Amino acid sequence: MKLDESINVFGEPLVECGEDPVTGFFRDSKCNTCDEDYGSHTVCIEATKEFLEYSRFKGNDLSTPMPDYGFEGLNPGNTWCLCAARWLEAYEDDMAPRVHLTKTHQRALKIIPLEILRKFAADLN
Repeated sequence: MKLDESINVFGEPLVECGEDPVTGFFRDSKCNTCDEDYGSHTVCIEATKEFLEYSRFKGNDLSTPMPDYGFEGLNPGNTWCLCAARWLEAYEDDMAPRVHLTKTHQRALKIIPLEILRKFAADLN
C-alpha cells in the first residue's frame, strides 16, 4: 500500500488525531490514507454521546469494546478518524460531530466541501 502524502485540508503537514485509542486506517494515530482505504478514514472527529448513539443506530458501533481487535471502544471526547462518507451522512442527518481540520486529511475534501467542514471546526477560532 502506497501512503498518500500526509497533508491536511489546509495543505499543511497532517497533525496526529488520537492515540487513546489509537486511530487511523493505518493505526498510526493520524488520518492517513491510501487507495486501499475504501472508506476514506480521513476526518478527525471529536466523539460525542449523541454521535456515538447515532453511529451505532446506523450500524457502525464505535462505542462497544472489541478486545479481539484491540479496540477499547470510543467515549465522548475521544478523537477518531472517521470515514468521510459517514461524516457527510451524519451532517445530512443533523448529527455531525465537530472536526479537527488540522488533523483531517486533504482527501476528505473529495467527499466533503471545506466550507461545510469549517462550520464544524473544533480547532479554529
